[in-house]
Amino acid sequence: MNQERLYKVLLGPVISEKAAVLADAANQVVFKVSTDSTKAEIKAAVEKLFNVSVEQIRTVNVKGKTKRTRYGIGRRNDWKKAYVRLAEGSDINFEAAE
Repeated sequence: MNQERLYKVLLGPVISEKAAVLADAANQVVFKVSTDSTKAEIKAAVEKLFNVSVEQIRTVNVKGKTKRTRYGIGRRNDWKKAYVRLAEGSDINFEAAE
């Protein structure tokens, strides 16, 4: 996989209460990823960008919600979420990142 694709796979971390609990209990990190990415691409991107080793990847396709606005009914975009389990001793700290 080329270097340019690595930067397009990961879109950002998902910051939520569930993600914080998983980070503490199961050594997992949750990322928002591009909808056309595969598990192999996600694993390669995380290992290369954060210098950690990845044990397991689980992905979820999140369906966009239907919302009612004053202009009628609209729909939010679908997106993809990846649960990344890190190897023992590996850690990604988003608070210290600059």
